[in-house]
Amino acid sequence: MPQAKLDELLIRSADGDQEAFVGVYDALVGQVLGLTRRILRDAAQAEEVTQDVMVEVWRTADRYRFERGTARTWVLTLAHRRAVDRVRAAQASADRERRAAMLSPARSFDEVAETVEGRDEYRRVYRCLSRLDAVHRVPLVLAYYEGLTCVEVARSLSAPTGTVKSRMRAGLRKLRVCLEGGS
Repeated sequence: MPQAKLDELLIRSADGDQEAFVGVYDALVGQVLGLTRRILRDAAQAEEVTQDVMVEVWRTADRYRFERGTARTWVLTLAHRRAVDRVRAAQASADRERRAAMLSPARSFDEVAETVEGRDEYRRVYRCLSRLDAVHRVPLVLAYYEGLTCVEVARSLSAPTGTVKSRMRAGLRKLRVCLEGGS
């Protein structure tokens, strides 16, 4: 849509012309959504901010001044400001929660329970890993605890990659059986 036409539609929207606003909406909603998505990186929040911006455009169209810039620029500036405000608000909220958590000396029951549960799970995995024969245990330890890729594991064990992958799959099956058995 030509810029002059868009400017005219926004001016008519300021006078309450709903059809003119539909034209503004159709011409700019995609650009507003694209901008908010780039800033927020969350589709749902971007859609929400886009809706808020378009409602604000409808309500405040009388604030648009064509001598200061184009309608597109005015609307995209509103969208940019609203999206940045959302990012700042989310960051401020996260900072407040982090500070509150640091000030709270007592750990919640859930944290303690999770820690105990995690340690118990670690012991079970360690116990089941120790029951595996070395052919299956060593490649798993190298891959999952040392962070090596299958190719790197094969190279360090001087074994073909396919053989190492087969041993790892077999080891994982045995490990799953052990863990599901609760032993």
